[in-house]
Amino acid sequence: MRKERLIVPVILGVALTWAVAQTIASLMFERELSRAIRDLQARGELSIWRSEADQGWLTSSGVIELAPLFGDFWSLEIHYHARHGLLSTRMEGALDPHLDGVAEEAAIRPAWEARYHPLSGTFDGSMELAPLVVRQEARTFTLRGTRFAVQGEFGNWRGRAHVESARLEDGETMLEAGPITLESRYAYVDGAYHFTQRDLLKVNGLSWRSPDLALNAEQLVLHSKTELDEEELRVRAELGLGQVMSADQVLLEGSLVGELSRLDADALRALLTHLKSATARGGAGLQGRDLLAYLADDMRWLMSDSPRFDLSEVDLDSPMLGLTLNGEGALIFDGRDLSALEPELLYTEAEQGVWRERLDGDFLWHDLPAVVSLWLGLPLDTDDLQLDVVSGRVRLNGRPLSAFSPPLP
Repeated sequence: MRKERLIVPVILGVALTWAVAQTIASLMFERELSRAIRDLQARGELSIWRSEADQGWLTSSGVIELAPLFGDFWSLEIHYHARHGLLSTRMEGALDPHLDGVAEEAAIRPAWEARYHPLSGTFDGSMELAPLVVRQEARTFTLRGTRFAVQGEFGNWRGRAHVESARLEDGETMLEAGPITLESRYAYVDGAYHFTQRDLLKVNGLSWRSPDLALNAEQLVLHSKTELDEEELRVRAELGLGQVMSADQVLLEGSLVGELSRLDADALRALLTHLKSATARGGAGLQGRDLLAYLADDMRWLMSDSPRFDLSEVDLDSPMLGLTLNGEGALIFDGRDLSALEPELLYTEAEQGVWRERLDGDFLWHDLPAVVSLWLGLPLDTDDLQLDVVSGRVRLNGRPLSAFSPPLP
């Protein structure tokens, strides 16, 4: 009899514990989802919001919508349905993409699935697309063997994408690439105030076909690192070219390393905030000159630290043409007296000229090939070519560009 009396409290205790754990799992899922959306909004590259949200005790559902900040060329709806568990929440859903000018019958809704683990706060998900064929007037885009995977936790995400083959056909012109892989690592603080993103893009094969030209390339590799800290935004990229072939000869191979720096961090955050504010007006409220005028102060502020672009390494070789390019250089924008700039007039040739006049820099081409010296009218024993940019005007080895015959294109 005493044991029977204990059974009811035990059952009630277990049920209460399960109910509390279930509620906590639901609340933690909702908190992390809202947090992730806020951080993506803070990144400022896309418009993102949630609609049709239904938060339940055992299940939750809703739609996350993404779109470009301006224009309506495309949009993406991420439909999700989550089943909350004590140790993990299982998510599944579908993607509903919309492309401007693509018939609705061509649209697809690929399924995806993921798991969220409340105890560790980690998330892992994956998706595999069926072969996709999109036709728009005379153009056809084909995508095959596409897979995505995302893992991570708040402040630290890893992603991987794989495309077996991507082809774009337009009449007699065709561009095909694949296999393609993209690996990304994104680490940030709350609100994306500071972040570091590393990307590695590999294109194992690339071909171009047109009536006038046929090119084949292999092992194209792009490393990039984007950092936003307290002071500046820096973007560093390294492009490695395997071999670009034409007519069974090596047209180009080598590598490039460049870095963009000294873009004011606070100005960039203000610019993104104002862009989102303009988007909230409906997207079409500010266009063209009105948008440039709205962002003028932020654009001046963004350039106030004299942004700099460095080509720290250029090492290109063309056996077909018998040319090599080995050098380095830098280009700097003069950030003084920015009140003289009128960003709202950037669409005019006159204002573009004013901005170009603020560019200064140089590039040194080591071991100049004799054929280039001959073409430029320089002595054949010229060792290096010094390209200088002074107030937007180009000089080669101290002489104005216009002094060379034949003129450069």
